[in-house]
Amino acid sequence: MAASANAIRESFDDIYLDLSKQPGKCRLAESGLGWKPAGGQTFTLDKSDMTSAQWSRAARGYELKIYARQAGVVQLDGFRQDDYNTVQKCFKVWYGHDLVQKEHALRGWNWGKGEMGRNELTFNVRNQPAFEIPYTEISNTNLAGKNEVAVEFSLPSNGEDTGTNGHLGGARAKGKKMGGATDQLTEMRFYIPGTEMRKGKKKGADDDGSDADDGAENEENAANLFYEALMDKAEIGEVAGDTYATFLEILHLTPRGRFDIDLYEKSFRLRGKTYDYKISYDSAKRFFILPKPDDMHQLLCIGLDPPLRQGQTRYPFIVMQFKRDEEVNIELNMTEEDLKNKYAGKLQARYEAPIGTVIAKIFHGLTNKKLFQPSQDFSSHHQQSGVKCSIKANEGHMFCLDRAFLFVPKPATYISFDNISVITMSRVGGAVSASRTFDITVTLKNGAGEHQFSNINREEQAPLENFFKIKNLKTKNEMDVDNAMLSAALSGNPDLASSDEEEVVGPRGEGDEDEDESVDEDFQADSDSDVAEEFDSDAKSSGGGSDEEMEDADANGGDAGGSDDVDTAAKVERPAKKAKTKK
Repeated sequence: MAASANAIRESFDDIYLDLSKQPGKCRLAESGLGWKPAGGQTFTLDKSDMTSAQWSRAARGYELKIYARQAGVVQLDGFRQDDYNTVQKCFKVWYGHDLVQKEHALRGWNWGKGEMGRNELTFNVRNQPAFEIPYTEISNTNLAGKNEVAVEFSLPSNGEDTGTNGHLGGARAKGKKMGGATDQLTEMRFYIPGTEMRKGKKKGADDDGSDADDGAENEENAANLFYEALMDKAEIGEVAGDTYATFLEILHLTPRGRFDIDLYEKSFRLRGKTYDYKISYDSAKRFFILPKPDDMHQLLCIGLDPPLRQGQTRYPFIVMQFKRDEEVNIELNMTEEDLKNKYAGKLQARYEAPIGTVIAKIFHGLTNKKLFQPSQDFSSHHQQSGVKCSIKANEGHMFCLDRAFLFVPKPATYISFDNISVITMSRVGGAVSASRTFDITVTLKNGAGEHQFSNINREEQAPLENFFKIKNLKTKNEMDVDNAMLSAALSGNPDLASSDEEEVVGPRGEGDEDEDESVDEDFQADSDSDVAEEFDSDAKSSGGGSDEEMEDADANGGDAGGSDDVDTAAKVERPAKKAKTKK
């Protein structure tokens, strides 16, 4: 073994670099370290870049972990236990570093102490590392609660994007080490109770130069300190450069909450009380500026790919809401040279306009991506750009664009006209509700599924049909068949009028129609109020008199009782008595 350290180089087969899919050959030489896969590029590490090394048990055998100044954390997995002496002497003689043996904690505890080193976050259990997380693999971190910090790991934009030489089985780039695995850990949460003293925050030191430790240090939440330290170590947020513009307390319908928006050169950041997101402009694929049909608000929608992730929830669209009459006066933190050279006059030095328009224009200038607006070919019955409707239990608005439909706010749904096979217009529900509303079912091509928009006001049928014809969309109107059957039944056609229909016509004269209608309106009123509370968008109920009818119904059906209660009780009991006499 002593002779091996004096050799020119040492070679080891079947070694995996940074979780690579395929193994390669690792060679240790006097000048440094090298690794070469079967068909990919060679990775080299000069000995002058090495700062320390450790040896530990790992997934494929034993792992050599090297901490480097420039390369960060380098992991070489697949060594045999017998290789330790050889590797140790190579590092001692050639590189001047001790190879430290590390035993990982195997107790299975989920509580311990977090230690932030130069290149990675270590979770220790009884002074032994349970696991380590390189900072390069952390994409974002958020305060998920008062004492909880969420850490999100880097994800490849698609399944095959695994970094450098990933398709050849080679090592992946930093930030994509786990991208080639079948399953990948995407998020981890740390519960950090208690408070800690922030170091270097002594009030008396500035006045008289004294460092009296009399409780002058600021006591802060331990989770906040951990979060801020991790943001700094993982280079999240402010490293994006100088802020060009900042907008405070912007209402977001998706994801729900109020966020501060910081706009940088290549990315933007959403800062909320709980969550903090850093989003690259490359991920922002589409921008939509939409006038909300309430004549009070304006919506800015940003389509993202990959979607924004909050825990296990994905948000393919960010939906912001602004008041139309709320103006802002802002000056960009940008030099005149940058305005002329970088952005070629697409940005102005100063903006004074409604806040939604200003943010949309700045996004347009920074990303050079088109702002989509509703089509000029569509105007609803109330001369608006959107139609009120629902997707399942979620109420919102469907906007007709030049090349697509867009439903917002939740779930935000984008349907391109190129993917539509047929649009079916139908009337669903009871006789009364169906006469006032109808549904639209959009069937996609190649069996890709369908989207149903329900509870559309009957008055919007003609504007929508006209828009479908202009865009050459194939439509199928099932409502005409229903109308023909209804008119035939009302005219007394014996071929179409059935005994069931006769039974329906009979009770209408006894006031059952009013009762059915009040039930339907009660249901719609509840739905509207839920949506208004959920999205906090000052939404109003579409049923103008439904609340009054509910109050009347409660008054009539309360404990006091009335003539209606007596009549109703009589109507309910009479059939029972008749049934007994028949028996």
